[in-house]
Amino acid sequence: MIASVSDEHYLLDTSAVLTFLEDKDGAQRVEEIIRAGQAIIPFLALLETYYISLQETTEAIAEKRYALLKQLPARFLYDVDEPTLLTAGRFKARHRLSLADALIAAFAVREGAILVHKDPEFESLSKQVKQETLPYK
Repeated sequence: MIASVSDEHYLLDTSAVLTFLEDKDGAQRVEEIIRAGQAIIPFLALLETYYISLQETTEAIAEKRYALLKQLPARFLYDVDEPTLLTAGRFKARHRLSLADALIAAFAVREGAILVHKDPEFESLSKQVKQETLPYK
């Protein structure tokens, strides 16, 4: 059976989450994914969004953003199983990726999801990870 568009799931990288929160180019696409109930957000995107918000704004804004994200109709991933860990390790060893990006890409593979991002680092994984790129800065 061929999956319809509505059967797709999209894993949001931190760059996609921040694009949505800061209403930057691509925010509308991220909102469409969220509203359709197709968004998956890994704990790393929550963590990075929180600490980046703390670094760039105030604690109040960081807390508000975190609370907003947790209320979205999205599925949140917190567990790292062994296959995901090993996939992330392979990505990290063979590509110029941060540890967080390697894990986020591995989560996308595990979930069979399309990775949504605006991070050029992920381009090296185009053959291993389905991707949708938002407009780069």
